[in-house]
Parts: sequence; C-alpha cells; structure tokens
Amino acid sequence: MTNEATTRLLDPLFTTEAMREFFSDRRTLQGMLDFELALARALVATGQAPAGVLTAFEQASKADAYDIAALGRDAALAGNLAIPLLKELTARVAASNKDAAAFVHFGATSQDAIDTGRVLQIRDALQLIDEALVKIGDRLAALAQEHSATEMAGRTWLQQASPITLGLKFAGYLDAIERHRARLTEIRGHVLVVQFGGSVGTLAVLGAKGPEIAAALAKELQLALPPISWHSHRDRFAEVASTLGLIVGTAGKIARDVSLLSQTEVAEAFEPSAPSRGGSSTMPHKRNPVGSAVILSAATRVPPLVATMLAAMVQEHERGLGGWHAEWETLPEIFLLASGALYHLSVIFDGLAIDKSKMAANLAGGNGLALTEAFALALTQHEGRDGARKIAEAFSRTAVETGQSLRDVVLKDPQMKKYFSADDIDHIFNPKHFNGSAESIVAAVLAARAARKSASKSGEGKS
Repeated sequence: MTNEATTRLLDPLFTTEAMREFFSDRRTLQGMLDFELALARALVATGQAPAGVLTAFEQASKADAYDIAALGRDAALAGNLAIPLLKELTARVAASNKDAAAFVHFGATSQDAIDTGRVLQIRDALQLIDEALVKIGDRLAALAQEHSATEMAGRTWLQQASPITLGLKFAGYLDAIERHRARLTEIRGHVLVVQFGGSVGTLAVLGAKGPEIAAALAKELQLALPPISWHSHRDRFAEVASTLGLIVGTAGKIARDVSLLSQTEVAEAFEPSAPSRGGSSTMPHKRNPVGSAVILSAATRVPPLVATMLAAMVQEHERGLGGWHAEWETLPEIFLLASGALYHLSVIFDGLAIDKSKMAANLAGGNGLALTEAFALALTQHEGRDGARKIAEAFSRTAVETGQSLRDVVLKDPQMKKYFSADDIDHIFNPKHFNGSAESIVAAVLAARAARKSASKSGEGKS
C-alpha cells in the first residue's frame, strides 16, 4: 500500500497532473519493477531460467503492493532505492516460488534498475512534452496566418523601432517550437536505451550469454540496446535536461513578450480572461498575466537545475559517487516545471486577446518615429546615406521637442517639399509600405512546418 501524497500544495500551479503521475513515487518504483520483470523474461527467453518463474515475478511486480514510505526510509540507509526494493521483491517472489527467487536481479546491478526505470519514465514524459509542443505549434500557425498582415510596432531594447506584423512575431515563436520538436526526435534516439552492465559494465555474471540476454531485455522493454553500458557517462540524461532547458527558455521569452504587451501603457495583447483568473487581492481593476508569471518562474528555476545535471556528468571511473545521486530529483523537477510552463503557454494562446486598434495607435504614436528609418531610406536618393541619416535624426529631435509627428515635420520643411509630394510622404509614412518581407517570411515559416508535418506523416505510413 502506498503512503504517497497525490500532490504537493503548489503542484497545480507549476506543473500538470499527467507529468506528476509520470514522475510519482509509484511510477518510479514501477519502472524499476518493470526492469526486473523484463530481465526475468529475458532470462527465460534465452534459456537461463525456467518459464515457470515468470508467474511469481508478475505477481510481485505491482508497485501498488509496496509500502513506498517504508522503502524510502530503508533507501536512506542503503544509499539507493534499488537495494531495499530488491530485498522485498526477492521475498515476494520467494513466497510464491522459492526457486524463482534465485533469478531476481540476476546479472544486474542497482544502477541498471534505477537508470532503466528512469528511461521508461522519460519515454512517457517526452511524449507528453511533444504533444504540448504540437498543440502550441498548431495554435501559433493559425495565429501567424490570421495576423500575417496585422501591423504593429517592432521593438528593440524595449523601445519602438520599425514596423513589423504580429504574424511575424507569432512565426518567430512557431519556428522555435518546431526546432524544439526536432530536438526531441533526436534525443529520443540517444536516451531511450536500456542500461544493463552489471557491477562494472562487463556482464561478467552472465558469461558468454550476456549480450544475448541484454538484447532480449531491450526487446522486452522496447528500448534500444547501446553497444556498452553508460553507468558513469551521463550525457544522455544531461542532454534531455538541456533540451528541456531550451524549451522552457523559449516559453519564457514568449511569456516575457506577452506580459510586456499587456502592460497598461501598451495594452496590445492580454492573457485570457476568466473568473478568478489574474485578479488582485487589493486592486479590483487588475488583470494580471498569471500564466506568464508561472512560465517566467520556470524559466528562472530550470537553468540552475540544468546546470546541476551538467555538473553531475563528472563521475568517477566505472560508477559515480554523488553525481548519479544528484540526478534523481533534479531531472524529474525539470520535467515537472517544463510541463507546467507549456501548459500555461497553451492556455495563453488558446485565448489570447489581441487589440489591433491599440497596436495601430501605438505604432502611430510616439511622434510617428517608428517610420524614421523609412523616411531616411527614401531621402537617401536625394541626400545620400550619411546626409539622409543626419536630416532624419534632426527632424526626429524636432518632432519630440515640439510634440509634432515626424510626418508633419517633414511636410512643413521647404527642402522636403522639393523632394517629395504630399502623396510621396503619405506613402513613406504608411506602415503597410515598410514591413519588408514580413508576410512572405510568415508564409515561408508556415510552408516549412507544413512540409515537415507531411514528411512526418509519410514516414509514419511507411513504418
């Protein structure tokens, strides 16, 4: 019977129920038991154990039957969870079939069970992360298409720069999400492998049958079989952690943008509104970007955890001391935070409120300086590049000092009247004419994503 609490107080805020389950104590225990059962089946499949032992293993391999709290207390003395678990597993198998107990953990070491159990958890967890990225990508693709031509101010160093389109901003997010999906595909090939080497990686206890049993074990677990065990080579788990760190970093970048766009003075985009969402305990008017806050908290917490995983790679000889232990709670925590960040990102994009009129007003505001670059470019043919820049800078200062728009300053200048007609100036200061290739860039990002989806479906069909 498990004594495990199903949730921590703030888990609903920072992670998801599904990811909590994947890395629950019960699932951690079940992963190790699945390894032991698969090993027993591999021993039978290779003729190293009689088929009759499997019933006892199957009966004893249900995590719900174990007292997780008691195992945790015993692990504190033993140094890892596998030792007390294997002691109890052996007793349970022996109670059902005394002869079968001799095959518990045969040829393996504690790290084989713990690492492979973790890989099984990672397999499910990566699928959940990928599904979240797909959902976010689908929504971003729709938003990029819808707002391909929606004008807004581009901002650099937190100040208005030149015009962009909202679709371009969404396309940038989408392109990053697609790169993360490609990374997930790649790391699956690296990390979804069995760990099986015995005490020092030689499988010596199994003699010449070692490689055959290892192959059977990998087949049972539907994991790949690496050519050598990786007890003290932790790049696989560190790569997973680093990839999740990149994903959370992108989520944080997006959350930062959304929260800045929702500032009172900007007010161009807002997180979804719902009863009790984003309220203030003292200020009834507030509509706080709570999803962005959670994502940004994850983007703050995850990098140090990734650093821990990288530091844990430095392990001694054939089996590490302390570095391996540092991974046990760190990697699950990264998954939990990443899952929560992606959930909140999905919620934001499902109901993102966009104020196109405010975007247009902000772009036209600020003395119209967002079109300074467009003016300087048009003036280049008359004054040269350096001359045009100096004039544009001077006119911009005049606009700010007098409270006029840059367009009006240009219209009133006698020299500019010689260069440009009123229609010319209207054209120069129309943001539609200075968003460059924004719309075609959006189209290219969407086309590339569609091509990848088509190729992926084609590959699935062939497999």
